Amino acid sequence: MNIQKTLNGTELTVVVEGRLDTTTSPRLEEELRSNVEGITSLVMDFEKLEYISSAGLRVLLAMQKIMNQQGQMVLKNVSEAVMEVLEVTGFVDILTIE
Repeated sequence: MNIQKTLNGTELTVVVEGRLDTTTSPRLEEELRSNVEGITSLVMDFEKLEYISSAGLRVLLAMQKIMNQQGQMVLKNVSEAVMEVLEVTGFVDILTIE
């Protein structure tokens, strides 16, 4: 998994590439938690995300809870495969997806 971060004022854009699973999700969570202080807009770009497991979903849920208190979180460019997982698990109802 590759993670690229771009900070623009109080907006943090995070591009996630590869697989977000049990092995890689702790790294993403650590990267996000150490960079969201003072952030009012967290944009997760999933254009190159191939797969997401329940461990990855847990990271998204944890970050959504944090961002609910300090701003907003948006998922962009979600692939069909990842969108299917989000729909089946009901995450489409709790996350903002563009």
